[in-house]
Amino acid sequence: MMPTSQSTAGAHVSARGWSWRYGSRSRPMFNLLDLDIDPGERVLLLGASGSGKSTLVAGLAGVLGEDEGHESGQLLIDGQPSRHSRGRVGLVLQDPENQVILHRVGDDVAFGCENLGVPQAEIWQRVRAALAAVGLNQPLDHSTAELSGGQKQRLALAGVLAMRPGLIILDEPTANLDPDGVREIRDAVEAVARESGATLLIVEHRVDIWWDLATRVIVLDSDGSILRDGAPASVLEGTRERLTEAGIWLPDPIASIPTSRPLAPILLSTQGGSSFLTLGPLLQGSALTVGRRIGGPAAATDLSINIDSAQVHAVVGPNGSGKSTLALTLAGLIPVISGSVQASTDLAGNARGRHPIDWRSRELMTRIGMVFQSPEHQFLTGSVREELMVGPRALDRRGSRFGRPTVSPHVAEDFRLRIDELLERLHLAHLAEAHPFTLSGGEKRRLSVATALATAPRVLILDEPTFGQDARTWAELVTLFAELRDEGHAIVTITHDEKLVAELADIRTTLPDPATNDLRTGETETRSAEATR
Repeated sequence: MMPTSQSTAGAHVSARGWSWRYGSRSRPMFNLLDLDIDPGERVLLLGASGSGKSTLVAGLAGVLGEDEGHESGQLLIDGQPSRHSRGRVGLVLQDPENQVILHRVGDDVAFGCENLGVPQAEIWQRVRAALAAVGLNQPLDHSTAELSGGQKQRLALAGVLAMRPGLIILDEPTANLDPDGVREIRDAVEAVARESGATLLIVEHRVDIWWDLATRVIVLDSDGSILRDGAPASVLEGTRERLTEAGIWLPDPIASIPTSRPLAPILLSTQGGSSFLTLGPLLQGSALTVGRRIGGPAAATDLSINIDSAQVHAVVGPNGSGKSTLALTLAGLIPVISGSVQASTDLAGNARGRHPIDWRSRELMTRIGMVFQSPEHQFLTGSVREELMVGPRALDRRGSRFGRPTVSPHVAEDFRLRIDELLERLHLAHLAEAHPFTLSGGEKRRLSVATALATAPRVLILDEPTFGQDARTWAELVTLFAELRDEGHAIVTITHDEKLVAELADIRTTLPDPATNDLRTGETETRSAEATR
């Protein structure tokens, strides 16, 4: 529980005919939105991916840039325009990377308080209390660069809690947290709301953990209008089926995976005839010690992991256990501290040796695809469609695939068909010309996955591939991964999504909790194909 020196009056939130249109979009996100949230209410804001949830909370936090789009109507905090309500609103974003400002943990949490002019002696009391509330047990001088994605999420929440705002907005605050971290964040938010009286606005797809905390649920439709609004129990009465059809996650959801539909194939040929994916081992990590930099601290040691074709390998474990670092190492993007990552001769082809860290970027492209935890880290162009064309165009310039000459005259058309299908299936077709950075968090995640799928790499490594997804887009992503597995590709997923693991994983490797100072080899479980397919 986080003590407070005095109660914070909850903020009153209102929208009056509000609308926002991004500069690269032809249609507004909202159509004359009218809304009131009373001080102290705890509101759970739901909606399909892309319905405008993140845009609305960014507007309430006053961080929608005037040069990014066109606004009409008003968003008010306590009767004042939201962009002028400095200090009354605290926002935790979907991507914690965007909220890390300073190099040391304590300084980062203190930053907001310092900007609000809080007395220095009180600042450090607040910093320590906020860090304890979110369960981030790191020294105040610990480097923020050494934190995992989940730990950075806790850091962002601590910075907001320390400011003690009247409105606390949480935009998917548990997206990258392990189960223990999810409970800690939920309990911390409840304690702060109870003691401070702050108004809460929570955007979250994992609704189960927040449902009994919320006093009100607002559901946005796909066009940004309000589909349902009321007490949690009343929202479900008579509309559960309609909400499910809209892709809204509900408590105790019954989600079904769509019927498998193979992607349009990329037709390739070699001088000897057709080229097929062969089955068997593709990557082997032996006696691995992994870390973000040579000479830096080890994230995990003594790891051994085998990646085979036609299998989904889930890597799970607490935040900070080294999952993302292991993924980057397997992908050939950072070197091992010790041990080795070696590709099979079939995967390596005529690349520069059998160690992915030695391969050129174009050699990696069709062999090992990587989807980063933060989608923005891999966006390069000014539109969704152009982003999907980056890989295929690089392959076309190279003129080969898997190290073999590509002689089919239809390859370019095959790629175009594949991209069109990915846009449709991942519900991005209407955003084909939009700038990637104007997408919602869930849309950015789907685009980052699609950019890797566009070139159909033999090994696909995915870091938290399902965060920010509504029920429909989650199911479509899982279906795409299952299809790739059945075609012979290998998939490695770093995830806290237990539903994804249960639905898809053939092999599960659990990395140990770093808090125990136990960096032994992770435990691996293997299930039969019949158990997951």
